[in-house]
Amino acid sequence: MIKKLEINNRRFLGSKYKLLNFIEDTVNEHCEDVKSVIDVFAGTGVVGSLFLKNGKEVYFNDYLKSNCYSYKAFYEPTKVDIKKLEKIINNYNDMEIDEENYFSENFSDTYFSHKDCKKIGFIRDDIESKFSYQKINEREKSILIASLIYSMDKVANTVGHYDAYRKISNIEDKFFMYMLDVAEKGEKRSHISNLDANEFIKSVKADLVYIDPPYNSRQYCDAYHLLENIASWDKPKVYGVAKKMDRTNLKSKYCTNKAIEAFEDLIKNCNCKYILVSYNNTGDKSNSRSNAKISDLQIKQILEKRGKVQVFEKSFNNFTTGRSVSINHKERLFLCETTKVCEDSQVKLKDSHYFAKSPLNYTGGKYKLLSQFANLFPKKIDTFVDFFCGGGNVAVNSNAKKIIAIDKETNLIKILELFKNYDYMDIVNKIEAIIEKYNLSNTYKNGYAFYGEDSSSGLGKYNKQYYLNLRNDYNHMKDSTERDFMFLTLVIYAFNHQIRFNSNGEYNMPVGKRDFNSSIRKNLLEFCRKLVVKNISFVNTDYKKFELKSLNNNDFCYFDPPYYLGDASYNENDGWNENKEKELLEYLNEVNKNGIKFALSNVTEHKGLKNEILINWAIENQYNIHNLNYNYSNSNYHLKDKSQVTKEVLITNY
Repeated sequence: MIKKLEINNRRFLGSKYKLLNFIEDTVNEHCEDVKSVIDVFAGTGVVGSLFLKNGKEVYFNDYLKSNCYSYKAFYEPTKVDIKKLEKIINNYNDMEIDEENYFSENFSDTYFSHKDCKKIGFIRDDIESKFSYQKINEREKSILIASLIYSMDKVANTVGHYDAYRKISNIEDKFFMYMLDVAEKGEKRSHISNLDANEFIKSVKADLVYIDPPYNSRQYCDAYHLLENIASWDKPKVYGVAKKMDRTNLKSKYCTNKAIEAFEDLIKNCNCKYILVSYNNTGDKSNSRSNAKISDLQIKQILEKRGKVQVFEKSFNNFTTGRSVSINHKERLFLCETTKVCEDSQVKLKDSHYFAKSPLNYTGGKYKLLSQFANLFPKKIDTFVDFFCGGGNVAVNSNAKKIIAIDKETNLIKILELFKNYDYMDIVNKIEAIIEKYNLSNTYKNGYAFYGEDSSSGLGKYNKQYYLNLRNDYNHMKDSTERDFMFLTLVIYAFNHQIRFNSNGEYNMPVGKRDFNSSIRKNLLEFCRKLVVKNISFVNTDYKKFELKSLNNNDFCYFDPPYYLGDASYNENDGWNENKEKELLEYLNEVNKNGIKFALSNVTEHKGLKNEILINWAIENQYNIHNLNYNYSNSNYHLKDKSQVTKEVLITNY
């Protein structure tokens, strides 16, 4: 029987495993109705794991991939084959590896023996090979990588970190690969991100934000560079006695003189009821590298800008680098009950429901109307069917037990399937690989000045030819997942992010002003998180082909068709005409005859015209017309006279 490891079975600087009871008691005694938690600097993941076990929804985030593979391994909500993984690991342990590889050539007789390095390097290469040939899925890959990292950590020739190794003439061959003690199906209440903390916090909302930042000048990427190398497996050049790779992009501001500024920005953007900060009293030690970058007083003053603050403390012998023992060390918890709304957050604290915005700026998207829909839609829905689902704003934010999102645009459904089936960071990595391949702009990483442009002029001039190269390759490529990601990238860089094909079936939108910026990334992150916890399916079909007899009176149908009075791209070349309008209204009558509740989005007036067909139909059938508060003056309907009124309505049969 293969030995299995728990999530806490790692040596890690600042681990809070021994303080879990302290954290749990503080939250239970001083916080009310906490159902969701954000762990901003998740580290080993033990704090987030505690809250998951207590039945809460948990958002794990860390900027080290080596840590994120652990969260994915233990909690990503994807089913895995445990027996298959155990067999793979047993085979690894039985192997004798003779060939040299990247790991043995760079790390032999440093942190591990030459023989162990050959095996570790072979295993990491083999995991990548198995994944590329689809012998393991995304989470199974994460489990194998995390198992490798945990197993390496147990026998490494170090004092618990990789800033240096012990000088031993003959390092013993000790490597043995263990399996992690993971569940077959993961955990639907977990959400995993690999982002900069200050960017990540702007895109999420929860009842409690737990913050355990780096305390001092010791960078975690320096201490765990070797494990990060294994995780990313880009096989970079390493240098120096410690065999470190370039870690410039992994350096944390919290370990520098910018720590206070970064912390203040983080707290300002926390969208929650409670903020719990874990920090310690190492601010006056003789070793300057151990000095805390933020004082207790500064933490308290920054938190007090958001609300009432309480401080709790517990004596604790922390994990050190092996040279000293901290005397009278106290771990402190700063608890802030927020009373002031985060100014820059996407959703205000007073909102009772959080709406995720689709990363697709699809024509006619209803994100701005969701709060009004929440008051007009039925409160309890078994199956929610979103006809003409578009970018998915309405479907994804539904609280129905089951959701069916339908659209006849094949490529649109393919993108929504990508959002559903791939982890956020995997989507980002695939898009960024395409961006790099085609030399498109990436202002999220480089800013506008890097491309000789600014926000007002946009990036169209720089991106035009690169975009056209991508568009041409996409239009001449056979169907594949790679092609779907190319299409998603095209939509992101297209004019107004729109979807339009010519009569030959070729995507023909021109280049736009924007790229894969922070706004789209935030929307993508939250949208993917919503999808993970939803029982949702995306169906590529015409609405008339849906079988109404599969529904009952506890179900609900929402329709958001092209508008008969609209000027959007889908109405070009008589796309939605009078006959199609009448066909839809007849179909809605059938929905009503089947005893199923429905709601129809539309406009009764636009550009000085009235949709008499729609108005008369609603009156004749005694359906309810609800006027909505919406302004299309800045939308893609291209009004010439912006003073003319557009009346957005929701028509219901209940």
